[in-house]
Amino acid sequence: MTDTNTTAHGKWSSRFAYILAATGSAVGLGNIWKFPYITGENGGGAFVLVYLGCVLLIGIPIMIAETMLGRRSQRNPVETMELLTKEANADSNWHYLGWMGVIAGLLILSYYSVIAGWASAYILKAFTGSFIDADASAIKTIFDQFIASPIQLIFWHTLFMMATMLIVVRGVNNGLEKAVQYLMPALFVLMFLLVAYAMTTGSYFQGLHFLFTPDWSKLTSNAVLTAMGHAFFTLSLGMGSIMVYGSYLSKDISISKTVFIIAGADTIVALLAGIAIFPIVFANNLHPNSGPGLIFETLPIAFGAMTGGWLMGILFFILLAVAALTSSISLIEPTVAWLVENRRFTREKACLWSGGITWLLGLGTVFSFNIWSDFKLFDRSIFQILDYLTANLMLPIGGFCIAIFAGWIMKTQHSEEELAMPTPAYYQAWKILISYIAPAAVFFVFLHVIGVL
Repeated sequence: MTDTNTTAHGKWSSRFAYILAATGSAVGLGNIWKFPYITGENGGGAFVLVYLGCVLLIGIPIMIAETMLGRRSQRNPVETMELLTKEANADSNWHYLGWMGVIAGLLILSYYSVIAGWASAYILKAFTGSFIDADASAIKTIFDQFIASPIQLIFWHTLFMMATMLIVVRGVNNGLEKAVQYLMPALFVLMFLLVAYAMTTGSYFQGLHFLFTPDWSKLTSNAVLTAMGHAFFTLSLGMGSIMVYGSYLSKDISISKTVFIIAGADTIVALLAGIAIFPIVFANNLHPNSGPGLIFETLPIAFGAMTGGWLMGILFFILLAVAALTSSISLIEPTVAWLVENRRFTREKACLWSGGITWLLGLGTVFSFNIWSDFKLFDRSIFQILDYLTANLMLPIGGFCIAIFAGWIMKTQHSEEELAMPTPAYYQAWKILISYIAPAAVFFVFLHVIGVL
């Protein structure tokens, strides 16, 4: 397919730049905040093995497909689906898949920015010694008072959104690429520092045993479905990010090889987070199944009690904020790309509009923790509604549709040409996974999250 809009559409300068950017998109709060606590809730090692299998059999095939769709069209997700639908002589309604990805990215960023703001605020709290010698009650009070203040949450939400837009406004090479060039190596350095510290706690091998020794008696059907869902969501699939990043990818770069590297790096970060966090948890007699509060209400207790905890607390929350930032820039890029390419906005104007709308939407999440905390719809707060709508409905539907389009609608000749895999056997393996295994698995996850299974 020929590119008739190269002036508006950027390109990564190299394969390495793309790998860093796409890894940054995948690595986020889900790896460092969510993965450890859902692993703790689901018994450790057996859950981790199922998760790794799901990344390999579901996440990677869909990621290859989404990258392929973006690169073939070299457009934003909306135009990608419009052009590829015409090329495949398919039903024009497929173009709504592009819109759903763009909208999902904005909605996710609206609350993601608020939670990332918490991580940013906790850098300052750690730096000022707020956690030193604080017990569980004191840490809970710190957290409760923080989220009860709309002014504080708005301040940190605004700060994080501004940082995101300052990167995105500079474009593909000077903004996205330059940012991940520094942020991703910094993220890995910080992660390894925390792992090195975990090795000194005296509970390092207890943490490794919990993380990597399977106890199949603790693996429930719900745990299997949770692992499947997280493997899908952690790779940023179905929200337009990987599609638009793929559209900036040069035609001479192997999609399958780069996707394996990206998925591998994303998985390594999640495992390193567990390796760093669980020894600290066990060394301080805390509970690995503490749920979402593991990061903001449990770990600060450990940081406050342990030798060197002041510095480790600062490094940990910097790590969390950096991971959030590498994902946030990819969440808003599909909208910015669409405004630049389809509405002829300057990049500055596109960033201002998309960033402003996302910031305003984020106020709903801010207020759901304080002045609107009593407002419930279907027994959920605004934040919970947004989280459920995107993570539990829009992303599974998006991923399922990407798999169906790539496996059944797109012409085999075109996908073979775009992927250019080393042998026909590799292509056939991917074709089976994307046509049958991945959509069936995502479909069962979807049935689970809506309560049918």
